Amino acid sequence: MEDPLTEDPPPSRFFDEDLNNFTPPSPLLPPPSLHFTTPTPLSPSLLIIAISTPSIHVINSLTQKSLLATLTLPDTKKNSPSSVYTIPNNPNTVLITIQSSTIPSEMSRAVAKFILDEINPEKALILGSVQSRNYRGKLAPDEEMMFKLETLEEKKSGGDLMVKGVDYFPSGSLIDGLGAAVLGQCQVRKIRGSLFVTWPDSSRGIVLKVKGLIEGLLGELEFGDEGGVRIIRDSRDYYELYA
Repeated sequence: MEDPLTEDPPPSRFFDEDLNNFTPPSPLLPPPSLHFTTPTPLSPSLLIIAISTPSIHVINSLTQKSLLATLTLPDTKKNSPSSVYTIPNNPNTVLITIQSSTIPSEMSRAVAKFILDEINPEKALILGSVQSRNYRGKLAPDEEMMFKLETLEEKKSGGDLMVKGVDYFPSGSLIDGLGAAVLGQCQVRKIRGSLFVTWPDSSRGIVLKVKGLIEGLLGELEFGDEGGVRIIRDSRDYYELYA
């Protein structure tokens, strides 16, 4: 006769994922925070959010900019503050540089909502990248591509569009992450918003296009390091060298 106290227990009728429901939930991450050098309410006429590599290089190469605040975005990958700037000659413009790759996708909406809660702009320009995993079609590493998405309020502005002469992002492809989340929040809040995405990140031509777009909105600006061009290694040079 088997001993019920020492025999092996019967297999569990629960799946592993069901058993996980009984484990304590992971601790919640602290919310994003904005730390001002000089506390001031922000309601700029234009907010520029640089999340692509070329756009971050362009903003960082501006010689005349003032640090207004640091934006801390707690996450599971990296806790690195992002920078919030103003430009002396354009006091109604606020610029933010964010390494979006450090933000988990599930946090994108919360971060976008926080940014627009704290900085209430009349219009917003988001500078992002085409994501190869979400693009329906071939992305050649030496072929420059630029697209845009806009909120309804931006489309209604007619000839006053922030991004001109650029095709809309093709149907069947997808944009996710922080850029899409900010644009979605702009749509909900009826803010003029435009998301400008580029490919590839390692192109001088893309850096110059981003630089020209920003100067088209803000007027002539002073850049060091050739407006960030030196930092970007043009992939086209590589392919021409070995063609």
